[in-house]
Amino acid sequence: MPDLRQQYHEKQLWGLSTAIDLHGCSPELVRSAEAIKQFVIKLCNLLDVKRFGECTVVHFGESPEIAGFSMTQLIETSLVSGHFVNETNAIYLDVFSCKFYEPQVAADFAMKFFGASDMSFNYTLRK
Repeated sequence: MPDLRQQYHEKQLWGLSTAIDLHGCSPELVRSAEAIKQFVIKLCNLLDVKRFGECTVVHFGESPEIAGFSMTQLIETSLVSGHFVNETNAIYLDVFSCKFYEPQVAADFAMKFFGASDMSFNYTLRK
């Protein structure tokens, strides 16, 4: 079976979308707009994707179950986004790019950066 990079190029796919769920994250980092912005810069550098404009980080949510920061960062090849939940210290990230990247690399970096106790991810190849 060909590796993911080979499959991506052989099938001439249009993009790759990865959903990353992090649990048991550092409460200080989940609640820090500056830490979230630094994460985005480092992730984009790691994946070698070019950021387009500034990272937007907004705190909202009236009910405790959803309150927290949401983040969006346009990249020249699409978008990085996420929601950071104060009540549970969980983070839900999405990385979508038409430039190939390794989903495992993105997921492992996010887990380490935010000090998550566990992580799951899945990816979708886009035609």
